Amino acid sequence: MSATLAAVVLSLVSAVAYAAAAVAQERLASRSGGTGTVRLLASGAWWGSVALNAVAALLHVVALKYGPLTVVQPLGALTLVAAVPLGARLAGRRMRAVEWRGIALTLGGLAALLVAASGPAPDDVLSVPEAMAVAGATAALIGLLARPGTRPGLRHATASGVASGVASALTQTVTVAATDRSGSPFDAQVIGVAVLVAAFAAGGLLLSQTAYRDGLGAPLALVTLANPVAAAVIGISLLGEQLRGGATGLPLALAGAVAAALGVVALCRPAPAPETATATAVGPGQPSVSPAPADEEHPVAAVLALPAHRAPQEPAGVPEQPGPRLTPL
Repeated sequence: MSATLAAVVLSLVSAVAYAAAAVAQERLASRSGGTGTVRLLASGAWWGSVALNAVAALLHVVALKYGPLTVVQPLGALTLVAAVPLGARLAGRRMRAVEWRGIALTLGGLAALLVAASGPAPDDVLSVPEAMAVAGATAALIGLLARPGTRPGLRHATASGVASGVASALTQTVTVAATDRSGSPFDAQVIGVAVLVAAFAAGGLLLSQTAYRDGLGAPLALVTLANPVAAAVIGISLLGEQLRGGATGLPLALAGAVAAALGVVALCRPAPAPETATATAVGPGQPSVSPAPADEEHPVAAVLALPAHRAPQEPAGVPEQPGPRLTPL
């Protein structure tokens, strides 16, 4: 099996594992109504989802060992491709036309990128000065994007994607350097860059939580798109990664990137609000109409269990029935 094919397979399995873990976490969160942390910690299903996340992260790290950043990082969009059909299946609804279009565009765009960007297994790594320069420039950019001002969600989402992409680029250096038999896996370069990886990974997570406070669609798309862009910039400028065919491969790569970006935006588009309503009595002969709770406020939010997802609320005036509340299958 070629190095690129191994990276693609590992990235695909990683994306499915991430999506499956998110599905399990969302269902558990919906059943608990956002409470009962101790009960979640005692749940085997919760620990199973944690294990799935760990396996997905490990597979992503191994993929970075076998494939260039320009291939592995864009494949992160496969998590959305897997999550949307899983969410629709569990919700018992049909896929929307825009979702099918988003999946087709994303897969087509990624296929074009694979043809244009596939290459040998990475063997170059960032030196300590290069890693420090990347970290400094990234920290300055994140500080600029995360400054107080208007539209913080979109700016924080971009900063989150950049931080995560840089963390993956630095992870590749750690992986390649640690598995290089000519040196020690615990030298100063590996340890120093590993610390930077942890810092940017944690920063990306915190920035994403801030970005999703006012909605999911556009911020999630920006996170998904900024991640591979940041990693590709490092791969091409510092690690010697190149497109197949040189300048002739550039149009194919650009076309694939545009198609994948349009697909991601389509997959992150919120679902239309439900038109059904629930009548609740406020007095004799005076029904009041209120919107029915929406289990699918956003299909991706429901699957990825991000802050935009809200647990269904009981209609006013209807006593809560005993027993657990389960999300629809």
